[in-house]
Amino acid sequence: MAKLSLFERRRRRVRTALKARSGGRPRLSVHRSGRHIYVQIIDDAQGKTLAAASTLVKGEKSIGANVDAAAKVGTEIAEKAKAAGITTVVFDRGGFLFHGRVKALADAAREGGLEF
Repeated sequence: MAKLSLFERRRRRVRTALKARSGGRPRLSVHRSGRHIYVQIIDDAQGKTLAAASTLVKGEKSIGANVDAAAKVGTEIAEKAKAAGITTVVFDRGGFLFHGRVKALADAAREGGLEF
């Protein structure tokens, strides 16, 4: 199988499992690219993004796509979630394996006060 189709199968499997156990909680969605990492807290019932953070900073040099940058984004999304009154979320790794940058982001968000 092609690498992309395996990714898509993983993504569908993760999303299906999340829908089954979400319980009305917002979804913490992660997207990882070669240069940046992006995270959003999404309310699927309304179809709205409640908070977002990424390594892409307008007007400044980007902070990179390494584990340290992912940890900074994790703490930033936790702060924004607290400001919006969100404490519990469902973690959507979006087909990406849970290690490296994705794991660093999740650990930092947990340390920042988000529960998942």
